[in-house]
Amino acid sequence: MSFTLLSSPLQGFTDFRFRNAFHEYFGGIDTFYAPYIRLDGKLAIKSSYQRDLQVENNTTLDLIPQVMTNDADEFLFVVKYIQELGYKELNWNLGCPYPMVTKRGMGSGLVKEAVQIDHILDRVHSETNVVVSMKMRMGYENSSEILDTFPVLEKYPIKNIAIHARIGKQLYKCGVDLDAFQRCVESTSHKLYYNGDITTVNRFKEMQERFPSIDHWMIGRGLIADPFLPSMIKANTVEYPENRFELFKEFHDTIYKQYDEFLSGPTPIKMKMLGFWEFFSQSFENPQKTYKAIKKAGNPKAYQQTVSEILKKEKTVS
Repeated sequence: MSFTLLSSPLQGFTDFRFRNAFHEYFGGIDTFYAPYIRLDGKLAIKSSYQRDLQVENNTTLDLIPQVMTNDADEFLFVVKYIQELGYKELNWNLGCPYPMVTKRGMGSGLVKEAVQIDHILDRVHSETNVVVSMKMRMGYENSSEILDTFPVLEKYPIKNIAIHARIGKQLYKCGVDLDAFQRCVESTSHKLYYNGDITTVNRFKEMQERFPSIDHWMIGRGLIADPFLPSMIKANTVEYPENRFELFKEFHDTIYKQYDEFLSGPTPIKMKMLGFWEFFSQSFENPQKTYKAIKKAGNPKAYQQTVSEILKKEKTVS
């Protein structure tokens, strides 16, 4: 069965610089989702969101914008903005698990609020022609929350619902709940996408066998930890390309240069790359030692030297 691979949006990581470099050097992702737009009560689009969605910054790949809100007016405001840019679809984030979001009744904290969800979807579908898709956790406190909300969602022509098979309060701890995801499959007529812990080719195959009706698969942290993963899934291989570390170096240097030009001073770029290396290191021989070496690099020159040494060493042991 043919399938589609999607990039799950990760705030602070998968902006246009990352997406474009990833698409150029690794490929494998059919559609990218932009990190969410959040208005916080002000009907204005921040410049960082504007840059991320500008058409000229996203010319080589398929991109879908995302909004995170619990307010119909905010949703409608973002619809108008993205449609002016030429986008036809808006994804609604009911998946973010972080307490600073959920305590305000957004992200996965909104899943159980069926009445509010109904109100927002009713206004969006009656006042606009935007295509709505959703990204959800199965709830915040328990996985039955999404089941209680499905009857409301059945009222609307939602394009798809991507479900991360955890609840919000787990954050990313413990495993995904595949039995709960199966209950979702059995409880809605909407098209579902699967998201959560796709970290290896073999893991992907296991998921395919477990959920034969699913043909859209969303990868988030897994594609940052191992950028080759989507293309290897597509090629049905567990073998990395011979030029694995050369490709990774080119990708790394591309995003480093772009973030360095955008961020001012050595500290912001170091913190930015440290964030990436928390994931990158996971596909290296010794993740803890690799991350520790990166963290220890005190200035840009030392950082670049450390990266070169790490990649040289990995090449000899792989």
